[in-house]
Formats: sequence, structure tokens, C-alpha cells
Amino acid sequence: MNLLDVEISTTRLLLKPISMEYKKNIFSEFTQEITTYMYPCTAQDISETETFINDSISEMADGWGLVLVILKRNCQEFLGCAGLHRIDRKNPELGIWLKKIAHGNKYGLETVTAIKNWADKNLEYKYLRYPVDKANIASRKIPEALGGKIVDEYYKINMSGKSLDIVEYRINRAKKSGNPITLNWIQLFSPKR
Repeated sequence: MNLLDVEISTTRLLLKPISMEYKKNIFSEFTQEITTYMYPCTAQDISETETFINDSISEMADGWGLVLVILKRNCQEFLGCAGLHRIDRKNPELGIWLKKIAHGNKYGLETVTAIKNWADKNLEYKYLRYPVDKANIASRKIPEALGGKIVDEYYKINMSGKSLDIVEYRINRAKKSGNPITLNWIQLFSPKR
């Protein structure tokens, strides 16, 4: 399977392989505020973003991971990036970030659900890992909505030198005969809590 050709559509979103077309969006939106609870740090120069994109493209070409940009389906507005890393293993790792203005719209849940459904159809895996800082409540709601359970807790120093208090969720694979996870209207459009 050529991961560079993967596109995933949802009701509101289009997920497509990362490319240099989005380097300015990624550079400007992957801010210090966005990376507060993340391992990577913000790029100081656009060349760092270009390196990230090139590394991501290589990861996809080598079949190790899927790195996607998240776009609004109706207008192609850039919203963020998501990834499924180490797909050559039985426990790939999910990751996602959204630009600040996109927060609070359940785009994260919609994106991760779509990637999980894609993985259920296309990969042989046991479970997906979703590591997240304990204080990042909004992001923790994503694996919890997908039935994820905390299986590990640890500290990790991020690239900015900050200690992250990580909880790692395990999201089990759907049963082979099961239908893909669908999000209902209430999950997507209920008020923020």
C-alpha cells in the first residue's frame, strides 16, 4: 500500500498526506501554545518545518507511518496535522494537533476516529497507543470517547526541556466483523464541557 496516496474523508474533514504545500500553515500554526503538552517544540525557522515534512514523507514512503494534514472538506482550510506512527508494529501511536482557532469543534475526535477506522480496515494491529499529558483534558477526551483505557503513566522531557506527565491510553482494534466507529450528532455538536 502506498501511504502517500491515502486520503480519508469524513462529514466535515479531508485528511491527506502532508506535503510542502502546507509548510507555511504548519510553521505559523504550530505555536508555543499548541505545543504546551506535546513532545516536539515549535520551529524557529521554516527550514525546520521543511525538515519535518520531508521526514514525514520519508516515513510514509518507507511504510512506517501515516502523517496527514487536516483540512475542512468544504473549503480546504488547513486545521492541523495528525499521524499514525510505527504502523509496522502491533501497537501504532496516534498523534494530533489542531491550530488554536479550530479548538472546541470536535475536529480532533472526528480525525482520530477516521484514522482508527482506516487502521481497522488496512492494518494488522492489536491496539493503538495515544499518549497525552495528564493536564490536557480536551485531548484526553478523544481516546476516552473511543473506549480507550489508561495502561501506563510516565514522565517524559519534551524538546523544550519541560517535563510532561503522560498517561498512555490503549484503544483496542474493532472486532473483525464489527462496523466502523461512527460519531453521532450529539458527540460532534454537544456543547463544550
